[in-house]
Amino acid sequence: MMFAFSAVGGAVAPAGGAGADMARGRIGWIGRFVATALVAGAAGLVAAQAAAPRVDVLVLDGMISPATAEFFSRGLARAQSDGAELVVLELDTPGGLDTSMRAIIKEILSSTVPVATWVGPNGARAASAGTYILYASHIAAMAPASNLGAATPVAIGAGTPEAPSPSQPGPSGHPGSAPGPIDTMHEKVVNDAAAFLRSLAQLRGRNAEFAERAVRRAQSMSAQEALRAGVIDLIAKDIDDLLRQLNGREITIGASKVRLTLGDAQVVTTHPDWRTGVLALLSNPTLALVLMMLGVYGLFVEVVHPGAAVPGVAGAICLLLGLYALHLLPVNWTGVALILLGAALMIAEVFLPTFGVVGIGGIVALVVGGMMLINTDAGGMRIPFPFLVGVALVSAAVILGFGSFALRVRRRPVVSGREGLIGAQGVVTVVDDQGTWARVEGASWQVRSHEPLAAGTAVRVEKVDGLTLEVSAAGQPRS
Repeated sequence: MMFAFSAVGGAVAPAGGAGADMARGRIGWIGRFVATALVAGAAGLVAAQAAAPRVDVLVLDGMISPATAEFFSRGLARAQSDGAELVVLELDTPGGLDTSMRAIIKEILSSTVPVATWVGPNGARAASAGTYILYASHIAAMAPASNLGAATPVAIGAGTPEAPSPSQPGPSGHPGSAPGPIDTMHEKVVNDAAAFLRSLAQLRGRNAEFAERAVRRAQSMSAQEALRAGVIDLIAKDIDDLLRQLNGREITIGASKVRLTLGDAQVVTTHPDWRTGVLALLSNPTLALVLMMLGVYGLFVEVVHPGAAVPGVAGAICLLLGLYALHLLPVNWTGVALILLGAALMIAEVFLPTFGVVGIGGIVALVVGGMMLINTDAGGMRIPFPFLVGVALVSAAVILGFGSFALRVRRRPVVSGREGLIGAQGVVTVVDDQGTWARVEGASWQVRSHEPLAAGTAVRVEKVDGLTLEVSAAGQPRS
């Protein structure tokens, strides 16, 4: 009897006859049924996943810096390309840089996906720059135990604004909005910030009077107070509670309205990655200053000791990283110039006989440059004054170390070359009509002396005259 393999499942049926045809028919029908069921199940799963709305949650915890702005920009762009229904910014910040804050706000205002900023979890805050971001968002929400406000911009060297009376009208005409700053430049900054936050409040239909007071008088609010005053839209204890309250809400984006459908939403939470961590680390002005100083000193060591390689390579890398870090920050380039001048003066002190005048000038330039380096007084963006003093003292110690080492080397007697032969001991080896020869420092030299010399006499070199040594007898002749 002949057998054949079926095309489906590898089953074996007798070849030939009606029985074989019926068996092949049944097996083929079962195979088609299983394949159809698998395809239908996969299509249903894909359709279910496609139908489920997606919500991207971006966690921003810490200072508003170039690193956080870049993290938010990448997250928002990914959400828009993936067709997310909503982007939630989970915010907890003490404030940050004005440039980074405005970059985030521009991304929110131009977004095609609704952005909900939730100040959370409990105990979080949206201070200073965080208040602006909260006002700019399509949806403003807070956790029950959170706060916002204190949005007054402060710059280095600016005085503290006077507290205006509640009835005193300000430039905008609102009570209690008198600027009262100590100088004109600070007044311009405060007026610009107040107008910016007020425009965001008017755009989103939120409380503009509190926006004015938050900037001009540094006022703050709790979550419950903000909800009653119309500063925020809702209070949510967590992300799930926020999505439940937003389900079915209508949001205005540009000239159109979008109704949020967040039932059974697929929540994708994104935390800052290693790239954001590296950028945040480089955005630290203290680290930028340290990298610059290490770079300068590394190149200095390479110049003093050519061929060492490691100090030069490490110094170049540190200097480039320091300059890149300064590129990320709102720096005062006069401060950068003073820091570099200070480093150059302290290095020059090693080579110039100025008795410390140039070195002290370099230390002063370094400290003043560090104080002027950053154009903001935002939270941790300032370089601590004790740290600047520490850097100056360490630099002074390095200079003193190099200087004392060079002085000790200069005072040591010469041990090589022509000068190294002065005072060297030798022994007369040959005395004949052609001259007197002695072995000094392992070499045979022609010598002359005012004293009679004999072979084996110990001599001491007194002077070098070309290739002839002037010697004096240093002891009795030796056999």
